Amino acid sequence: MTAEEAAATFDAQRGYLTAVAYRMLGTLADAEDAVQETYLRFARADLGAIREPRGWLTTVIGRICLDHLSSARVRREQYVGPWLPEPLVGSDAGLGMAPLTPEDRVTLDESVSMAMLVVLESLSPPERTAFVLHDVFSLSYEEVAATVRRSEAACRQLISRARSRVRERAPRFTVDARQQNEVVEAFLNACADGGVDTLVNVLAPDVVLRSDGGGLVSGVARRPVTGAENVARLLLGVAAKHPAFPWTQRVNGATGLVFEGSDGIAGVMAFTVDGGRITEIDFVVNPEKLSRVPLPSRGEHDPGADEERRACGE
Repeated sequence: MTAEEAAATFDAQRGYLTAVAYRMLGTLADAEDAVQETYLRFARADLGAIREPRGWLTTVIGRICLDHLSSARVRREQYVGPWLPEPLVGSDAGLGMAPLTPEDRVTLDESVSMAMLVVLESLSPPERTAFVLHDVFSLSYEEVAATVRRSEAACRQLISRARSRVRERAPRFTVDARQQNEVVEAFLNACADGGVDTLVNVLAPDVVLRSDGGGLVSGVARRPVTGAENVARLLLGVAAKHPAFPWTQRVNGATGLVFEGSDGIAGVMAFTVDGGRITEIDFVVNPEKLSRVPLPSRGEHDPGADEERRACGE
């Protein structure tokens, strides 16, 4: 394999590798760093000895992410307030990776949802690595064992524990894009109405709101807020103090909101919907996690939206 062929081979896998790394690490910046490190190792390797480039690259990036997770875990324990992933705004939750079937697309979108990534944060680094590689990207136990440097039996136990924890903590949700769109629109209308009771009707009784300001934004709740009335009052209060224009956008694979303030992007909100109501809201306002979010053009705005409408802001 020539240097040019190696570069072309790697570029063909770049979207896939970024998709793997983002689900493991939760930020695009860290995922891209992991992909770059993988490329450097690939370039230094004996390319003639690599029979299956995709498998080799997956093992390498899995190990890089595993090492990163171990150090990141300590930093995130010291994080101010809830830590949320860097939001992925746009239509391609697969990060450039073409799924094999429509079922693969559903799996990829579910695994990249903000709420699911929060659940994955509760796993140990080996559990998360094994779970993502096996249950999301369908690697064999043998391949996962090679990545985490454990026996196949140990990997089976890792994945079983991870599955149990994900099953226990994963939010309930409805895989229905139309319902998601309708509920987000109802949420916007309720916020514009300004009445607590109106907004409560859109929220599940046990709804959870997580806000990530990273200690850089004043007035952000540093603990999750639970309960429909508590969440409604908080959101309406913040909206009154910090008005921002809401754009309906695809956020981590599902309909969400991007908020435009006077200085640019003020926040990104992701929703988990079940039974026609919002069960979880993940609100990222940490400016360090918003730097990659594009400002929507006026042509992207939902034509049915009112230009004067204002929703829950930063």
